[in-house]
Amino acid sequence: MSDATSPRDAASREPSLSRRSFFKGAGVVAAGGLVGEAVQAAARSASLEPVCMEGTVEIELEINGARAKVAVEPRTTLLNTLRNHCTPPLTGAKLVCDRGSCGACTVHLDGAPVYSCMTLAVDAVGRKVTTIEGLASQGGLTELQSAFCAHDGSMCGFCTPGFVMSISACLESNPAASLDEIQRSCSGNLCRCGTYPQVFEAALAAGRKLRAKGGK
Repeated sequence: MSDATSPRDAASREPSLSRRSFFKGAGVVAAGGLVGEAVQAAARSASLEPVCMEGTVEIELEINGARAKVAVEPRTTLLNTLRNHCTPPLTGAKLVCDRGSCGACTVHLDGAPVYSCMTLAVDAVGRKVTTIEGLASQGGLTELQSAFCAHDGSMCGFCTPGFVMSISACLESNPAASLDEIQRSCSGNLCRCGTYPQVFEAALAAGRKLRAKGGK
């Protein structure tokens, strides 16, 4: 009897799952899974009702505690809306760079400082907008605003509202903020006059006043 083994017999003795076939199969499964997920995501996206906003839309904003209805294009920024579409116009937030690099247009959105030139008005619907005009009540000044006056924290004053808004948010969350924390809070604000030392002095002085009032 011959000891020779036929190719068919040899193949029948090989493991049913080789390393090569395993990796090939795994790759197919993985690719199939990704394709399946993509198809499902597309189906979910297609099932959503598209929101078409064009022309002029009427929205209601809460600005400085009051409701304001404005008619704007969907592309209109919050800064443009405040300055040009509100009655009376709220011009405290300044239009300078119009690209989110100077901070002169800073306002509070739900208590957090944001660049209003980089925020769409329609995205502020249902949120609380606070501008420099609404920071103090009854026409007075906040401790920080008073400190800016006392410490000569402004030169031309064009950037001042943005600094006040940024630092106010910092001191509101932490009246004991250190110099480093204050500097970080307004790191997105630019003063072309270079009045930074007086700005920081004013911020630290305001923090001391706020702590004294709070018994801290």
